[in-house]
Amino acid sequence: MDFSREFIALACGKGVLRFGSFVTKAGRNSPYFFNAGLFDDGASFRELCGFYARAIQASSVSFDMLFGPAYKGIPLVAGTAIRLAEDGRNLPFAFNRKEAKDHGEGGTLIGAPLAGRVLILDDVISAGTSVRESVDIIRAAGAEPAGVVIALDRMERGKGELSAVQEVRNNFGIPVVAVATLEDLIAYLADSPQLAANLDAVMAYRERYGTSTPR
Repeated sequence: MDFSREFIALACGKGVLRFGSFVTKAGRNSPYFFNAGLFDDGASFRELCGFYARAIQASSVSFDMLFGPAYKGIPLVAGTAIRLAEDGRNLPFAFNRKEAKDHGEGGTLIGAPLAGRVLILDDVISAGTSVRESVDIIRAAGAEPAGVVIALDRMERGKGELSAVQEVRNNFGIPVVAVATLEDLIAYLADSPQLAANLDAVMAYRERYGTSTPR
């Protein structure tokens, strides 16, 4: 998809996607590092939320509202709701706070009441903990999780043979939509003279740690 390539170009230009030698949480030596927190100004964050909106619209996921898990999902869900509204689809959204508030409106949820089919927005899926917590919150409210939208699917095995994204699909029976995947990144590197020197290292990493089962 064209927007996947555009997203990777934005991420590289902003320094969100960097190349070199990085140690992941799993202790693996990765040739690339993705930090969505570096979309840290109005223009680039607006573009990021526009890519989320385009990925959502290009997917076949049916949903009624949006949910952003604290903390990174909070600006994502608000920004994406704005971009979708600009495109003519006005949707309710909500997010949670980590600690329950004991005064004012109280509770842990802010925004529209969770109802119907709820689409979860997050930056990445690593261990799947954030998704699990979000699913629990949504179901506790009597609503149903419709799917998850993330920025980048690293397509990398977890502790077993499946990736974190595949585990979410299997464990919760919901789709995961990614703005871009490792395959998109590899295709982008292959076509980019400035970044092509990183291609072999990323390909080797994919060969070593990538998922061997269908996505």
